Amino acid sequence: MKIKNLIYIISFCSFIFLSTSSCNEDYLDREPLDQFAEDAVWNDPNLIETFVNNIYFGIPHGFHALMLSSLVDESMAVWDWETSNATNSLVNPSYLGVWDENFWTGRRFQQINWTNGYRQIRACNIFLEKIEEAQFMNEEWKVRLKGEVHFLRAFLYHNLVSVYGGVPLITEAYGLGGDYEKERASFEECIQFIVDESDKAAELLPLFQSGDHRGRATKGAAMALKARTLLYAASDLFHLQSNWAQGFARPELIGYSGGDRMAKWSAAKNAAKAVIDLGVYNLHENGGEPSENFGEIFLAKETSEDIFVKYLLQRVNEGWDIGDPGLFNGPNGYHNWGGNTPVGQLVDDFEMADGTRFDWSNPAHASSPYENRDPRFYATLLYEGAEWRTRPEDVRELDPKGIIQVGQWKKWNSQTNQEETINGLDTRQGPIEDWNGTYTGYYLKKFIDPNIDHQYFRQEVPWRVMRYTEVVLNYVEACIELGEDGEARNYLNLIRSRAGMPDINESGDALRQRYRNERRVELAYEDHRYFDVRRWMIAPQVYGNAKGVRVVYPLLPDNSTSLKPTYSVIEVQNRDWNDRAYLLPIKLDEMNRNKNLIQNPLY
Repeated sequence: MKIKNLIYIISFCSFIFLSTSSCNEDYLDREPLDQFAEDAVWNDPNLIETFVNNIYFGIPHGFHALMLSSLVDESMAVWDWETSNATNSLVNPSYLGVWDENFWTGRRFQQINWTNGYRQIRACNIFLEKIEEAQFMNEEWKVRLKGEVHFLRAFLYHNLVSVYGGVPLITEAYGLGGDYEKERASFEECIQFIVDESDKAAELLPLFQSGDHRGRATKGAAMALKARTLLYAASDLFHLQSNWAQGFARPELIGYSGGDRMAKWSAAKNAAKAVIDLGVYNLHENGGEPSENFGEIFLAKETSEDIFVKYLLQRVNEGWDIGDPGLFNGPNGYHNWGGNTPVGQLVDDFEMADGTRFDWSNPAHASSPYENRDPRFYATLLYEGAEWRTRPEDVRELDPKGIIQVGQWKKWNSQTNQEETINGLDTRQGPIEDWNGTYTGYYLKKFIDPNIDHQYFRQEVPWRVMRYTEVVLNYVEACIELGEDGEARNYLNLIRSRAGMPDINESGDALRQRYRNERRVELAYEDHRYFDVRRWMIAPQVYGNAKGVRVVYPLLPDNSTSLKPTYSVIEVQNRDWNDRAYLLPIKLDEMNRNKNLIQNPLY
């Protein structure tokens, strides 16, 4: 069954299950033409599969106008759209901002929240209850769909637990008059449930889903979800509650109450290694230059790294704010919106090509900050002087070569006998579009196809929810925490070698810090950093004011403009951290509906 075609044909059908009417009049006995009766759904393979397809929409697609990167030290949303309230830890039970399902945009975040999570979990529960009643289908088809739904339910609970801690474990579809006031399960119970669901899914799912089934869950996806869940669960945030939630009466809701932590790291390590040992996935390598090789991962329709990939499927109600990374994030000098612009903290964490840290206090680095950097730097970022794609035809005469211009040129006006400033084409004050545009002096390059004019054409690029490199990094992290430094270095250096970077040789905490930086640059903008800084409990250090760079081509003594710019670090957005932001608050409406719920600490 073609998942794409079904969604095109049916869009999102409203599965409202109808009871038989007792009215005698014929016109009252007619079935609605825009809905499907319950018995019709569970006796039609097309409708059953479409029902499952719509649960897939509950897994977030990363290419929204607002990206998760702008809620952490990766990027800044130039329009703000209330993201600064999140980066200043101002979210509270009465005000969820971009996390609220009623917020006018930012649907990317709403897909992770309580309301959407439980809406989709209910659909999973309905499926698992009803699928056994369907008598017409072949067993292989039935087993595959059951595996997919167990995977989807595990993923939905993983998302909820990652942002809330322990949540109510609902495994049945409540009807009218049900008892909805269920308590939150402990964090440990939730993790065990997700692991069990992932194991069930892995047993039922095929190793490959190809052709029309490409993009559906596989055995490897279920195993990778288990590995991610166990890695998160072994991390500091869920073991050191007393460090940030002192006085919270129910610590078992937000982490483990005890147990052998090394056993948890060992479980995370073994789960990641099991994915590696499948022998199905590999680090993507095309034999070319490292920067091009890395960039290709995020432009290709399919790679050897793909474990779980979400394709953009056009729907009637898709909305304007999804699936167009080039338009949303490309430079405004190309008629794009420059939306989630990299902050200086991320840019500066890309190492020099020799593996040493970049440092603005180093005169050589400060004078030529974009030379001799990690090859992934050039595949991820656009910066002053970067060669990119040809300008759109209407502005091509201003820049025939397609060079990013985020700087200012100081020029001498002989007529007025004064210095004047010429703003670059990609600045917020530029001559092409003097709105949108970067505050930080950088734009995103990763994910954006340079062969498309994003002003007019939507880029069809998949969102890689899980890719193999993440699994390898998860394995490395668990090895480090278990003191297995040699094994950790071996696998970490495979990733660095692919990137054209020298090996890492450190041990102990030094190795841990190198690993964390490697994860930061390798997985930038891939929805990991938000969770990493929380589970590592480094958020107080990284939620400093967002930084950028000011680039100026100064006047020389002879009143000519220098061909070499000067760079200065600037602050572009105030940010602040409060420990309550380690977890999201449960919305006040939910607390009022369910008196058995306990709010997260510090709210």
